[in-house]
Amino acid sequence: MKFILFDLMSNHPNDVTGEVVTTQQRIQQVLDQAVFVESLGFDGFGVGERHGAPFLSSSPAVMLTAIAAKTSRIRLLPTVSVLSVLDPVRVAEDYASLDHLSGGRLELMIGKGNDPRHYPLFGITEEEQWESLAERYELLKQLWTEENVTWEGKYRPPLYNVTTEPRPFQKQIPIWHGSASSPHSTELAARNGEPIFSSNTFHRMEKYKELIDHYRTRLEHYGHDPNKAIVGAGARGLYLANTTEEAIKRYRPYYDIYMNTDASKYNESPFKNLEDHIQNGSALVGTADQVIEKILKYHKAFGHQVQSISVEGLRIEEQQEQLERFATEVMPVLRREIPSTVWEQKQSTSV
Repeated sequence: MKFILFDLMSNHPNDVTGEVVTTQQRIQQVLDQAVFVESLGFDGFGVGERHGAPFLSSSPAVMLTAIAAKTSRIRLLPTVSVLSVLDPVRVAEDYASLDHLSGGRLELMIGKGNDPRHYPLFGITEEEQWESLAERYELLKQLWTEENVTWEGKYRPPLYNVTTEPRPFQKQIPIWHGSASSPHSTELAARNGEPIFSSNTFHRMEKYKELIDHYRTRLEHYGHDPNKAIVGAGARGLYLANTTEEAIKRYRPYYDIYMNTDASKYNESPFKNLEDHIQNGSALVGTADQVIEKILKYHKAFGHQVQSISVEGLRIEEQQEQLERFATEVMPVLRREIPSTVWEQKQSTSV
């Protein structure tokens, strides 16, 4: 199994500790954290995309470029690039530049996003999101694989004989499809034989498994081998401790605060409280053995090769503590138990 740390770059007063950091301090924390997780042996680092407070992640391409300059090995992912509202020409140019500056470590993850505020900001309606995403995705692929592109569609002006520069560094930049709530995204991924990444955050396993199963079924429909499906999955927070009781006690204030934010409420999570989320959801809270058991349980259902975690919201010292414990107590066991071909030398991220 491979491991990624995701960060949405939220920045608001810590309601548990009262700590307040400036925008500059928060951005620097993200850069330092990427360097830190690379030193711990993580395989990738993801920066989300949001367009409104309290998130600072409005430009993941810029952040990941800064991270590329400070790291040498980890894969770099926007999680996700909200392609449903972006200009594919600009996306093609920005991320091809990042691909060069990182030496070919870019993994583009696309989606419609998880914050309805960006639709009016960029001039589309929420009802158009899937149609918009599909059109912009097809144009982006064409811009990266062809020269002298002539194109006409609904969501941007026509193009005539356009070749974007720079051309990508990688022969084929891997594209992952972020899938949280709809078969529209799994359908698009399956049709193109590309991997999916399940958020696996707010809802019960069954909802996400249904989407992953749909993805594999549609892969076969389009002539791809479902046994070679590449799947990633997230989790609802991480907190390791020597006992379950200690982990719950220390994590509860952070959990309660986050689940009462507007961003969280938008997802209409069915969990009543932290205990319910640990028992019936993906929250990685407990001893190392319990977290390993939880991830193995989800792997049995999802068959995923890549696991993302998040420690966002915790104090910086706690974040480092949790990442070190996860890297030393959890990752080695799961690497042995779950084979993964993703990001191995000469391996192509496609089905």
